[in-house]
Amino acid sequence: MEALETRDHAYDGTEAGTANTIQLIAFSIGEQVYGVEITTVREIRAWNGATPLPRTREFVRGVINLRGTIVPIFDLRARFGDGLTETTKNHVVVVMSVGEKWVGVLVDAVSDILTIPRNDVHAVPEGDSMDAELLSGIVTHDEKMVGLIDLQAIVSGVSMDA
Repeated sequence: MEALETRDHAYDGTEAGTANTIQLIAFSIGEQVYGVEITTVREIRAWNGATPLPRTREFVRGVINLRGTIVPIFDLRARFGDGLTETTKNHVVVVMSVGEKWVGVLVDAVSDILTIPRNDVHAVPEGDSMDAELLSGIVTHDEKMVGLIDLQAIVSGVSMDA
């Protein structure tokens, strides 16, 4: 089998090669880049609005009906405490599975698929920033820091039983 070259590391397609790397879908919110493991992503769709629900947290934009499944939409910018996203036709929703449920996160753009060696994932520095609570790790890619989203933390405190 021919080897695939990733940025700095070779991937030979073997089980050992995949066990030592993770693939991420990278997306942006402003200048910051975040990522989630590709295995959690179910769909990427254009922002077409959401149906608001009464008495939800400020970062819950509402719900969408995705082929019969009701999916709550989280505004990731607002979840990180930076205010509601002023949506345009260029914004996208990344639909992901969190356990048995599906959730969507509203982001500015999806930028890349990254293959990262597992040992390049670093712990989030201690601090009282909201980012530290909502991230499971940090990696460096192309001179940028990529925050790894902790999906359980993003949806914590919100009932997802629509």
